[in-house]
Amino acid sequence: MTPLPLEGIRVVEFSHMVMGPSCGLILADLGAEVIKVEPPGKGDRTRYLTSTGTGFFASFNRNKKSVQLDLESEAGRAVARKLILSADVMIENFRPGAFAEKGLDPDGLRVENPRLITCSLKGFLSGPYENRTALDEVVQMMSGLAYMTGPPGRPLRAGAPVNDMGGGAFAAIGILAALRHRDVTGRGQHVQSGLFEFASWLVCTHMVQEAFTGRTPPPMPAGKRAWGVYDVFESSDGVALFIGVVTERQWELFTGAMNEPALADPRFVTNNERSRHREILIPIVAEMVKRQPAAFWEALCVEAGLPFARVIAPGELLDDPHLNATGGMVPTRMQDGRETRIPALPIQFDEARLGLRSLPPEPGRHTREVLLALGLGEAEIAAASGAARATAAE
Repeated sequence: MTPLPLEGIRVVEFSHMVMGPSCGLILADLGAEVIKVEPPGKGDRTRYLTSTGTGFFASFNRNKKSVQLDLESEAGRAVARKLILSADVMIENFRPGAFAEKGLDPDGLRVENPRLITCSLKGFLSGPYENRTALDEVVQMMSGLAYMTGPPGRPLRAGAPVNDMGGGAFAAIGILAALRHRDVTGRGQHVQSGLFEFASWLVCTHMVQEAFTGRTPPPMPAGKRAWGVYDVFESSDGVALFIGVVTERQWELFTGAMNEPALADPRFVTNNERSRHREILIPIVAEMVKRQPAAFWEALCVEAGLPFARVIAPGELLDDPHLNATGGMVPTRMQDGRETRIPALPIQFDEARLGLRSLPPEPGRHTREVLLALGLGEAEIAAASGAARATAAE
């Protein structure tokens, strides 16, 4: 896509882990120049996480530049301020008040550059909790999301950093709205996005359900579904398949394709009746699915237009024919220098997907380039980037 929507917009990103980098990633993929500020030496500590954090840096830092600044030094903070004031947007996910302690208070920055948009990615928005420390797990527990995800008595976090990524996405939405507001008024704003508030929004349908029924919804693994057939079944060759039948027309197609007399039971005549009698209906369907291999049911569902899916592990997406057909996968570089592929942002402009312009950068890869363009000399760059201190430490 030429030009990209945010070409000409400069973003300075002070963040690590997932929430802040995912916001920066969205803006970078949309064409903004995103300058990621990292500490001296080895850079962002997220680069070196293991276990479930191994994929964080490689997933959220493509299409960015890396500049190293020593924010513990006066020289580094002065250059950071100059860099921010050269930008359209600054994003940060420091603990509450930490950025201001470094002389980089968002309100003060916007006094110097009224067009600057600042964005703080936080655990909590303004209110009694705003100074508490949060993690994705913390807000999943306190929002009821973990309660709804796990079986009764066993709250369980979702299998991805859903709040970090969703909070980052909403920060990007807020920034885009602030850019539009600036187009109209000429002035920037301070945007904030909260983990807890995003997690709370995710469970809003369960809240309304409780308000309507007067009863606390049971966790999803134990609760009644709104649809009669909406479950995971096992085929004759041992493949786990989700099959959903959510409309009356789909029920007609489903029963017609199955040609099973037991499905003509009067208790299954409407969706609400099917939902009410799931304990009878689901074993019937499970027994039917068990008679044939997965390929048979997949072909049947495709022909009848029914929702279905194999249950897979994330790594199997590398070979997904749909994602690989039209730019739905983009390369990334892992910590050891090898490359792999991950899904692109779930956006399409006409027929174009947002792709790769540059791989995740090495620590400080663009420090000299960016700071020379700001008018700094070599000695100033060395002082601000903490090059001497980092070399001594190593």
